[in-house]
Amino acid sequence: MDFRLDEEQQALRESVRDFAREVVAPVIGEHYENHTFPYEVVRQMGKMGLFGLPFPEEHGGMGGDYFALCLALEELARVDSSVAITLEAAVSLGAMPIHRFGTAEQKERWLPKLLSGEALAGFGLTEPGTGSDAGGTQTRAVLDGDEWVINGSKAFITNSGTDITALVTVTAVTGTKPDGSKELSTIIVPSGTPGFTVAPGYSKVGWNASDTHELTFDDCRVPAANLLGERGRGFAQFLRILDEGRIAIAALAVGLAQGCVDESIKYAKERQAFGQPIGNYQAIQFKIADMELKAHTARLAYYDAAARMLAGEPFKRQAAIAKLHASTVAVDNAREATQIHGGYGFMNEYPVARFWRDSKILEIGEGTSEVQRMIIARDLGM
Repeated sequence: MDFRLDEEQQALRESVRDFAREVVAPVIGEHYENHTFPYEVVRQMGKMGLFGLPFPEEHGGMGGDYFALCLALEELARVDSSVAITLEAAVSLGAMPIHRFGTAEQKERWLPKLLSGEALAGFGLTEPGTGSDAGGTQTRAVLDGDEWVINGSKAFITNSGTDITALVTVTAVTGTKPDGSKELSTIIVPSGTPGFTVAPGYSKVGWNASDTHELTFDDCRVPAANLLGERGRGFAQFLRILDEGRIAIAALAVGLAQGCVDESIKYAKERQAFGQPIGNYQAIQFKIADMELKAHTARLAYYDAAARMLAGEPFKRQAAIAKLHASTVAVDNAREATQIHGGYGFMNEYPVARFWRDSKILEIGEGTSEVQRMIIARDLGM
């Protein structure tokens, strides 16, 4: 199996790498400190076609694949995770459900704006009282004539409250199955719909330049035609979306882990201690070597999961392995990079401080590490 990139993939990687270093790096620190959303960066990402990478050209996409998205996410996260998660959530959680399950009319209405980066979409799955237990959804939608009436709340929803957010897809209980279990469906709720309220942004530990909100629905009415996919198939739909999304999160985590290596090498060559660069000391060399080892193996894990997905093979276990391993590596590398930087690693002016704050959520979002272990064990027949 050959994991070397072809010319087109390498060109994409280099293009996004240059963009991250030349456009994102100079401005992201201020956005992070001020908790502001980098609209100008997002606009340029849209012009580059990053939001349309894995989508067909007929809807305004770039005609690429999911692996291309992962390459872009890795390169963005080497510099900043807030920008990377904005892209990841916009594509894999925002536009992808409409691409996978939407009607022709829904695709025609929403995809062109989402794939150009002109608009963003959120994925309303997590609730304040459920978290990892997505099957415990409490939000309800009742069909009243030709409208869905939605009541409930969602928590930690990315890209849900920006000035360019166009919609949120919401999972809701729409009935009861013959076996007595909940019937879950997914419904499109456009921004500005009466009864749909976006709470103020969270005060977060990390990802401070990304957009995250709690959402409430109080007798929120949308057309019956806003049902996304088949009624009662909402659970299966979001499981598919999350399986794919875990590969993307793994790529983002690898980017953060590799960024820690980049910054540590740079600092170790410049920082003097006891008359020489600290990079001359074997203790620092071994730390950085171990960090590179972890980033490299995590990269191979997400490459493998993406290859299986694109080949139409089962990939649930491999996606969980990639996400679990890469998120662990990101946290480990962020800790070691901070240690190598010493007191400066605790100062927000250094990228590794941002990496340290951003890394922990990777072990939680889109399925906790514990959930990944459950998925792996179940797939092994346990």
